[in-house]
This record gives sequence, structure tokens and C-alpha cells, in this order.
Amino acid sequence: MTRENWIEMLYHNVNIECIAYETPPETVTSAAIEERLEPVYRRLKLPEGRLELMSGIRERRLWAPGTMPSDAAALAGAKALAQSGTAASEIGALINCSVCRDCLEPATATIVHAALNLPPEAAAFDLSNACLGVLTGIVTGANMIELGQAGKVLLVAGENSRSLLESTIQAMLNNHNLTRQSIKPYFASLTIGSGAVAVILSHRSLSRSGHRLHGGASLSATQFNHLCRGNADKGMVDLRQDTLMNTDSEELLIRGVETAGATWKVFECETGWSDADINCFCTHQVGSAHRKLLFETLKIDQSHDFPTLENWGNTGSVSCPLTVALAAENGALKSGMRLAMLGIGSGINSTMLGVEW
Repeated sequence: MTRENWIEMLYHNVNIECIAYETPPETVTSAAIEERLEPVYRRLKLPEGRLELMSGIRERRLWAPGTMPSDAAALAGAKALAQSGTAASEIGALINCSVCRDCLEPATATIVHAALNLPPEAAAFDLSNACLGVLTGIVTGANMIELGQAGKVLLVAGENSRSLLESTIQAMLNNHNLTRQSIKPYFASLTIGSGAVAVILSHRSLSRSGHRLHGGASLSATQFNHLCRGNADKGMVDLRQDTLMNTDSEELLIRGVETAGATWKVFECETGWSDADINCFCTHQVGSAHRKLLFETLKIDQSHDFPTLENWGNTGSVSCPLTVALAAENGALKSGMRLAMLGIGSGINSTMLGVEW
């Protein structure tokens, strides 16, 4: 790829005002999931602890039954407004970035918009890009601010993994023809967790935070779009026949990290930053094998990484911004540091963003 083909992603007027998150109330361990799958494990002679060993995930969170993605997103959005001291009237646009949505129509963003009592002048729309949704939303919102279309943009994402987890367990228990080989596409669905996050972007002239969005890079490898497929709509799925998601985890791991490696090279050139310039890495948390291969491929210092995988699982579009919020909360990300947000989403897409925190 030549420089002429790059999409320039440098910002001069955009700050990240706030990243807030909401924690689901229920914790489900990998051991508890394996207890429910005991008949499958026994028949296939699978060892206990396999799920945690393969993924590095000890537990994940779930929302209470009946919680809609908009409910979770609105909780995080309200918290972001309160934490940053931002009035609802200041928001110029709301973008819902989650994989999960309340319905196909209308946009889930409209439901969150109403719940937060945002002004009618604030645009409201959904943006869908798998696990990369919030990072893509940051790019979209930052562009709106740079163009003068909004002074502040609110991004929200509410991911609810309960239906995916339950349907996967049900499908595995009902399929008596499963083998050690055919069971593999199911395991990725058992690693998914729930969560909600909200990000407020602000024109620097209106900002109190000083967390400046420096720039980044994005690349696509869409020839691999078949490696992770979710079904069209939960209302169209017969849970007796299929799961909500089918993933070739091994190939997706290889191709995803391969795409990230190419993106990192563009990121370094575009931002002028290298590994040595960055104090904190926050990645999309997929699994322990993914984390290891990613840092080996990018040849970057894993000691500057802030992991959240063990206690949250893969929370989809929420994962990377949630990790940033937790890193700041726990003192791993401090004022004056340089932050790199490294995102990969099925499709395959990769976006990496640099922030002067």
C-alpha cells in the first residue's frame, strides 16, 4: 500500500471528554458454563477447565433478563453526561455503535436519544461495524467535529450476550452429533460478555479534559468476511437448528492479527508514533491466544498493555473503550501519557487510534 492510498486520519480539534461504562449485575464463570455443558463434555471426553484455559476468561457479565441494548446504552450515556458535567443540550449528535440493537427499525439510537432527553437538533443514528463499532464511531464523530457539524458527540454501545450464550448452550446440548472438531465454531460464542460504554467527544475549545485525539489508521481485509457470521435477526432464528453466531476462531485469529499488523505499520507512519512513544495499550479483548499473537506480531511491549479479558470476556464493541476507562480508573493510564487503542473487528476491519491523554 502506498501513501497515496491511505485515508488520512489526523485530528487538530477533537478531545475525548469522557469514557464511562456500566457494569451488568450478573457474573457467570466459565466453570458454571461448563457445568451446564457437562453432558457434552462427558460424551466428548473434554477436560474440565478447557474453556478458561483456551480463552483466558474466568468470568463474564450478563444483564438481567429483559434488558434491551438501548437500556444498557442509556445507562452508560447518562453516566458519561454526569461524569463530564455535560448537559444533554450540548450534544450535537448521538451515535449508537453496538452490535446488539433493540430492533431492525427504528435505529436504536432514537430510543437512547429519547431516554436521555437529547435536543431535537442532535442527530441520532446507528453505526454498525461488529466489534470495531465504537472506534469507527469515534472516527465518525471526530470527523463531524472537525467539519463543524457538532461541538460534542455522544457515542453509546450496549452489548447483551445473554441470548447468544443461552442459544449456544442449548444448541450444543441438543446436537448429539457434535464431535471434537465440529464443536469448535461454538466456543467463541461462550466467551462473549455483556457491558455498556459511552464516549463523549468534544471540540477542544469546549473541552475540560485535555485528552486529545491525535489520529490513527484503518485497514480492511474483507476477503475474510465469512470467518465470523451472525444470523440476520434473532426473531428469524430457530434455536433448535442454529446458533446466533458461527465463528472459525482459529482462522479469524490468524487473519485478524495479520490485518492488525498491516494497520500498525500505517498507524506508525500516520501518527509519527512508535512502540517506544506509547505508555499504554488498550486492545479489543478477544482471548489470551489473540493477545499473545497480537503483541508478538506488532513487536510491541506487552508490559504496557492493560488486560480486562479475565473478568469481562469479549464484550464486542464495548471492549476497547471499556478497557480504556478501566485503565484510567486503575491508574494505568494517567494524564500526560500516550494511549494507543488497537481494534479489530470481524469483516475483517482494523482501526487504531492514538490519544494524548
